[in-house]
Amino acid sequence: MTFGEWWTLLANIVTVFALPLAIYTFAVEQRKERENEDEEVYQLLSDAYIDFLKLALEHCDLKLRTQGPPPDLTEEQIERRQVLFEILISLFERAYVTTYSESMTAQQRRRWHSWDDFMHEWCRRSDFNAALPTLLQGEDIDFAAYITRIAVTENPGSAIAAV
Repeated sequence: MTFGEWWTLLANIVTVFALPLAIYTFAVEQRKERENEDEEVYQLLSDAYIDFLKLALEHCDLKLRTQGPPPDLTEEQIERRQVLFEILISLFERAYVTTYSESMTAQQRRRWHSWDDFMHEWCRRSDFNAALPTLLQGEDIDFAAYITRIAVTENPGSAIAAV
């Protein structure tokens, strides 16, 4: 075989074997990178929710983690509660916009269910539910529709259900 024939043979081998392997390896690496990015986003959001829970603990007089009817609050407490609800709705919107999709992988769906559970939990609260119309002004339209459906499911007779 001449040098040119060897060169052609090697080129054919690369085309048949190495190129598809390189494409496959690239695709696998891209998928791993996306999964790592998804995990990082999830971790950042989880950290932000933990920070919110710390704020709720700092303002334990508002009884944000207590089930049952909301307590009678002073005007100052009502304002602090509203601000905390605004922080929470902003966090929920960020989670929705960055992690929710109609076509999620099993791992993405598992992560999303955590946020969905948090939203259901908070929408069971009558005070949070009552604040939703104000909280959702200017928020992402799809997110607002999503959390409104949750609120209606959790509190069918509430004011948000009539909206």
